[in-house]
Amino acid sequence: MVNPYLFSGRDQYPNSVDLPDEPTMAWQARVAGWIASEEAGLSNQHLVAQDCCNFRYPVRQLIDGVSIVNFHYAYPEAVTLNYGLGKALSYDETGFLGHDDEAYAREAWNFMLSGGSVFDALDYSFTPGHEDGTDTAPNGPGGGSPELRRRLRILSEFLQALPLVDVAPDAHSTKWAGGVVTHLLSTASGEYAMYVDGNGPAELVLTLPKGEYTMRWIDVTSGKVKSATSFVHPGGDKLIATPQFRQGIALRLSRAATNRVGTGAIAGPRVPSGGR
Repeated sequence: MVNPYLFSGRDQYPNSVDLPDEPTMAWQARVAGWIASEEAGLSNQHLVAQDCCNFRYPVRQLIDGVSIVNFHYAYPEAVTLNYGLGKALSYDETGFLGHDDEAYAREAWNFMLSGGSVFDALDYSFTPGHEDGTDTAPNGPGGGSPELRRRLRILSEFLQALPLVDVAPDAHSTKWAGGVVTHLLSTASGEYAMYVDGNGPAELVLTLPKGEYTMRWIDVTSGKVKSATSFVHPGGDKLIATPQFRQGIALRLSRAATNRVGTGAIAGPRVPSGGR
């Protein structure tokens, strides 16, 4: 799909969206039907994924029985545009938007902290003779390495520490972020998880309910806590300064449970849960 607002000559990858045509949609529907029929009597059934397109697009039509919506080279906006579907949103394949570990890791953090559910990549470190994933030679259009997988494990552990059933994308609590791009998940009770993309230090203004908070900044390369502190907040805007960082840092902010009882306070209007 060509974007008519782009200048002439800018209507090709990565400035275009390739959508499945009618025969492709029919084939995907047929395969989804086969899977549903074959597994109908099983107690544990597979999730079925539908391939949508690359980058970002508001999905027009979902096939019956689909639980996962796949995007190739997905921008965080793929989540923003489709979170209301109540389906798992997948960054299914990368490699052509940068080969190095830094590019892969930043793509993963941005997508998952925007509310995505899946990230997978073209990993060219697995080749004949290197079935253990140790081939770091430039073998193709993508990257991959043991180091990358270590860094993706840091992201996985960061996410697994969250109350995943309760978190949802939060586009309202970050009032301003100077010189960086942020993606934030939060819960109604006061748990916040943010990825700050760029270089710092930087200053953020968050709108937070009244309460006592603990704050930890996590190095996304090492997984170590760079700094930890606590503060009491009267409610409203809170200026927060990040530590020094390069190519991203993660924030975990938690409101004390004693401040949550009976308040019903939330950070602001929130997207309904269901995308995770």
